[in-house]
Amino acid sequence: MNKPKAVVLFSGGLDSTTVLAMAQQQGFECYTLSFDYGQRHRIELQTAERASRLMGAAEHKVVQLDLGTIGGSALTDMSIDVPEEATEGIPITYVPARNTVFLSIALGWAEVLDASDIFVGVNAVDYSGYPDCRPAYIAAFETLANLATRAGVEGQHLSVHAPLIHLTKADIVRKGAELGVDYSATVSCYQADADGKACGRCDSCRLRRQGFVDANLPDPTRYQ
Repeated sequence: MNKPKAVVLFSGGLDSTTVLAMAQQQGFECYTLSFDYGQRHRIELQTAERASRLMGAAEHKVVQLDLGTIGGSALTDMSIDVPEEATEGIPITYVPARNTVFLSIALGWAEVLDASDIFVGVNAVDYSGYPDCRPAYIAAFETLANLATRAGVEGQHLSVHAPLIHLTKADIVRKGAELGVDYSATVSCYQADADGKACGRCDSCRLRRQGFVDANLPDPTRYQ
């Protein structure tokens, strides 16, 4: 019997790698999707490709965009420094409309593959305050997906899964450990070096490090 297909938004970071393992555990044949969107932490593209291969994804695709042309984020505008201290409100590392763009392309690929499921690693608990990581956003996008596609109109319900959305970072780490995820092969840092070593200071590094501390598990992250 053929496995159902799913598109997994995949950066090769801690969260998306855990999501890939969870989708595979649920019996999906997974197609991983990454984006070359002008991000400063380009090592994530190499990490995602390698992790997809090692974890047995059916196919890994990289879509080229250039969100740097509109700027507005420290991740795509090299003139804006990545903050290394906690800030109030939505941080400058928020990339305007990124998840909407990514999910839209994932939706298109899902239609091509005849897949009814999309997985994304957004989190609304231990996250950086991004508006497109909230449950209401995911629910709204799923509604849009079923209104805007041939598959949805013809009665093939499309589901957007965000299995980490209510988990703490420690919960995510524990879940990944249960599934055998090799977190030493993942990169979460916003300003990792060319070898994938993390800065240990950015918001993403702080959340990741605390997750391992709270989970009472050793942190395998390679730091600069």
